[in-house]
Amino acid sequence: MTLQARPQSLPLTVDDALLGTLALGVLEAENVSLDPLSREFLDARDQLVQKLVGSYAGRQPADIPGVAEARSLFHRLGIDPTKTRPSSEALLRRVLQGKGLPTVNSAVDVCNLCSLEHQLPLGLYDRDKIRGAVHVRVGREGEDYDGIRKQRVHLGGRLLLADEDGPFGAPTSDSLRTSVHAGTRTLIVVLFCPVDRAGQSLSSALEHLADHLTRYCSANVVAVRVVQ
Repeated sequence: MTLQARPQSLPLTVDDALLGTLALGVLEAENVSLDPLSREFLDARDQLVQKLVGSYAGRQPADIPGVAEARSLFHRLGIDPTKTRPSSEALLRRVLQGKGLPTVNSAVDVCNLCSLEHQLPLGLYDRDKIRGAVHVRVGREGEDYDGIRKQRVHLGGRLLLADEDGPFGAPTSDSLRTSVHAGTRTLIVVLFCPVDRAGQSLSSALEHLADHLTRYCSANVVAVRVVQ
């Protein structure tokens, strides 16, 4: 199913072994500004954090709407989500511990807010750093990459995105190679979703993300699609 696609959309294919398990939301944007975020965004961020803390502090993550569904995707791939957490759950746990959302840059901060609110793990990448088509598959033993925090991310048996140069993204921790930096002007965002949650939930998250990137990062969203 495709919501919108244009000829310049980055080619993306999903391994046959993941069909019926995984749905992806894909958004591409150009002319992105990474200027400091507005007070409007900061207020919206703080309101969401306060709402989540007020509603869910002290509860087990699995009892919070959206968390169990994201974990189910990992379970279906034989991954223990309590040891390798979806990035959306990691953000939620941080917020419920009173640490708030991290501040990185406007694009990252906007994507983190959307991931937190919809409880869908996502990856954010500098589109200009991706070489050739993207393939979504399960990692092979021994595959890894340098993470954004300089740690080594091991990918054997894990869901990942790969281009001509190898793996660069995952729903847990992304690579340094394709990370967004001060000079980034083009983005691709990939949302990872269990296929049985892909209807309205994934479409709503994509619409929310497109709105926020346009409003707060002056982005020109050129393609939005669902792949499953």
